[in-house]
Amino acid sequence: MRVKRMPQGDIAVLSDEPPVNGHRPSVDLLFRSVAREFGALAIAILMTGMGDDGADALGEIRNAGGFTIAQSEESCVVFGMPKAAIDKGFVTRVVPLEAMANTLQVHCSVPGAAPAHNESGTQKESR
Repeated sequence: MRVKRMPQGDIAVLSDEPPVNGHRPSVDLLFRSVAREFGALAIAILMTGMGDDGADALGEIRNAGGFTIAQSEESCVVFGMPKAAIDKGFVTRVVPLEAMANTLQVHCSVPGAAPAHNESGTQKESR
């Protein structure tokens, strides 16, 4: 699955292409399209999951100026995917599951609500 900006509105594009890194759907493919189509307007969340699918493409969103979030270790069932993105320095904020909705509401409703990054580029949020 990819996203595409079209004159009549933004759409999701489904494909039966071969798996990417063994995954279909692939978070990497989706996030790369988000970075390309939405750039600094993008918000991406990498949540619980095994492996590292999505980590590198989350970095593409961040490099394009987008806001990137990873689910915190203590709230994940499997911390593989968020950990991979955090370890690579691609995450703007680390948020527990129970604070995810509030984080998105605050970021989306107040212009400039995204906090400044610390030296590592990551801000850890607690409830």
